[in-house]
Amino acid sequence: MFISFTVTNISAWDAFGHRVIAELAYNQLTKKARKQVDAVLGTRGMIYTASWADEIKSDTIYKKMHQMHYQNLREGMTQEDLEYLWLNNKAEGEHAFYAIDSLVNVLKDDKQNADALKFTVHIMGDLFQPMHLGRPEDKGGNKIQMRWFGNGTNLHSVWDRWLLDYMQMSQTEYVCYLQDKYSDRKKQIEQLTMLECIFLTYERQNAVYKYLEREDKSNYHYAYQFLPMLDICIYSSSVKLAQLLNEIYK
Repeated sequence: MFISFTVTNISAWDAFGHRVIAELAYNQLTKKARKQVDAVLGTRGMIYTASWADEIKSDTIYKKMHQMHYQNLREGMTQEDLEYLWLNNKAEGEHAFYAIDSLVNVLKDDKQNADALKFTVHIMGDLFQPMHLGRPEDKGGNKIQMRWFGNGTNLHSVWDRWLLDYMQMSQTEYVCYLQDKYSDRKKQIEQLTMLECIFLTYERQNAVYKYLEREDKSNYHYAYQFLPMLDICIYSSSVKLAQLLNEIYK
């Protein structure tokens, strides 16, 4: 069966990836923060609604939020360039940097705002997906066509879905795997600023694009090369999301 995707697909990590991030983060919440988050979204609701921000894209009420799932980062940017864009988050439009800043401010004023909380959980995940900080000329890899084990797809979808699917793990298995694999790095990740995390994601984005220059297009090698990167992206996202929610709901 030939599988194809349109170039407008911008749902990072797929529903599975977002739920993994949310469950990992939920497990790291303080008792006080968890109680408050559950009061807003229901018990474990931040996990069940982690993909909600993608599911409501057809609702015109949220049309303005579509562009907030990504941030275009061109080739050759320096740390200073990224810092400027992070601190001046409307300089190139209202995208992910602007969204997370605005959502956090909303939640600090109104901790019961369910929509703001659900968007925050989701977009914090988007910020750690390398192709959601992709290059504008190819729409974050959506225009770069690829073959994935015989099926037609694109670079963005490989990172959204197919690398995750390749592991053949359930949500529970993957959550446990990442907790076991990276528990000793949690404090190190917590000490990073969000800007430092953004720069790391940008470096990973560059590595993904650099790999396109290889003559060997083996999907097996691609998975071998990038699954460790995908793992640390998802785990790091969960740590920073939990850290953020623990601060808001302290």
